[in-house]
Amino acid sequence: MRGALRTKLRLFSLAIALFALVLCLRLYYIQVIDGQEYAFAAERQYEKANQALFDRGSIYFTRKDDTLLSAAGLTTGFRIAINPKTLSNPKAVYEALAAVAEVDRARFGTLVAKTDDPYEVVIERVSEDVGEQIAEQKITGVIVERSRWRSYPANAAAQSVGLVAYDEDSLVGRYGLERYYEYALSRERAGLFGNFFTEIFAEAGRAAGDARDASEGDIVTSLEPAVVQMLTDVLLEVHQGYGSTETGGIIMDPKTGEIVALASLPTFNPEDFKDADPRAFGNPLVENQYEFGSIMKALTVASGVDAGVINRASTYEDKGCTTLNTKTFCNYDLKARGVVAMQEVLSQSLNLGAAHIAGKLGRERFRDYFTRLGFGEETGIDLPSEASGNIENIRTSPRDIEYATASYGQGIAETPVQMIKALAALANDGMVVTPHLVTAIKLESGIEKKLAWSSPTRVFSEEAVEETTAMLVKVVDSKLADGTLSIPTMSVAAKTGTAQVAGAEGKYAEGKYFHSFFGYFPAYEPRFIILLYTKEPQGVQYASETLVHPFMDLTHFLINYYALPPDRVAQTDI
Repeated sequence: MRGALRTKLRLFSLAIALFALVLCLRLYYIQVIDGQEYAFAAERQYEKANQALFDRGSIYFTRKDDTLLSAAGLTTGFRIAINPKTLSNPKAVYEALAAVAEVDRARFGTLVAKTDDPYEVVIERVSEDVGEQIAEQKITGVIVERSRWRSYPANAAAQSVGLVAYDEDSLVGRYGLERYYEYALSRERAGLFGNFFTEIFAEAGRAAGDARDASEGDIVTSLEPAVVQMLTDVLLEVHQGYGSTETGGIIMDPKTGEIVALASLPTFNPEDFKDADPRAFGNPLVENQYEFGSIMKALTVASGVDAGVINRASTYEDKGCTTLNTKTFCNYDLKARGVVAMQEVLSQSLNLGAAHIAGKLGRERFRDYFTRLGFGEETGIDLPSEASGNIENIRTSPRDIEYATASYGQGIAETPVQMIKALAALANDGMVVTPHLVTAIKLESGIEKKLAWSSPTRVFSEEAVEETTAMLVKVVDSKLADGTLSIPTMSVAAKTGTAQVAGAEGKYAEGKYFHSFFGYFPAYEPRFIILLYTKEPQGVQYASETLVHPFMDLTHFLINYYALPPDRVAQTDI
């Protein structure tokens, strides 16, 4: 008897505990998760009975101190409509509305004339203050409704953040992160307790490929707003200064693949894109493919060093021009250098030197390195519509000429994000990482879900990367602007690239060039890698004329902004 009673008491206590847990969970959702909704409910006098306020998760930039800044969120205000049937004095109504908000007189007259329609929107979005001023006047025939809409307060990295627009009758993410993480950002709840327990017990740390299956929540990115703004300003100066058709850049942590900033021009204003050129909505950083030119030589050199076919002391005879498979190619200036060391392949950007290394590697080995670097396939970045690049010339051709031109960045095409992924191996001990923007999803339960990304894969040995890095540092210290841009207290590894632009019928267009530049620092323990490019700049031929100073401006900014300590001692005259 006593045992049975004890069992009943335990069951009763358990039932009470479970009931209390349910009440606590319900209270948590009411006060924390749904608190804003209940606040809106207090103002239902402004809403139509069947109106549902727009709801969507936020996208955040992350400042260097780990605080968050809204890149995409919700703005609350009002929608102003009229019932033409009940307007007794349209002129007076117009004047009352125009006194506090911008109203198109001609359009207002057109709407007033629609007396067979009881509802016409006059102003789609007005602020809280303006809406309340209009509501307080209690104008017969004027309808004031609570409204919410997508806003982009940072107005930065528009192609990558994306936008929200109608897909038939639904507002959904159409580009960028808004589209890629649509499932997480949309608000189609499965139910209070289903969501809560799913989030509590979901597998922690899904891979990047599973990111779009995450629960509803807010998106936290690695984009740093001040760095994004600085990059955009620098790119704008290049783009406008040289009349380029396209300009872009990426700043990334080479150790983790976290993208700190990215931007491309021309762009659009996500707050007002109705009149924007639809071509600006696409993201050239992941969608467009380019022949990057001589920055590819850094990877060719690293491949040769890693394979043991060359080292810094190796030499070759440079004749200025040579012929393979009946096709002649030359150095950029057509000049022969005679017997030169491998350092000059990078310092003087010698096409014949890169082709010499490709020949020493052989077709299969050369193809293997470039394939393992990720060329010819998607990077896995968390942005939609990614292109895979084009390396068919070295996949299928038996001709040596295709490998020779690929060694100096012509004849194969890559997206900017593919290019920085491959180059980052030089800044990460020979390891390739997955570029990405989102680091976590803040679930509606309050739990922050960190996203896991693919593990790094080794392509080069640490020794090969260190030797290549030393060669790239010498390029900056001795060759770049004759060494005048070298930073006495900071080692910087970098390389310029100039490529011809393919025109009609597969031929290169006369006088059109694609400029690129990459670099990383501190060179032997890198914090950042930068990739810049500009397409078809006017009045200049070489990237050394367009992108060197912008790169150094960004380098100095990042050193100062992040207070990076010096990695070498400045030499002073005694």
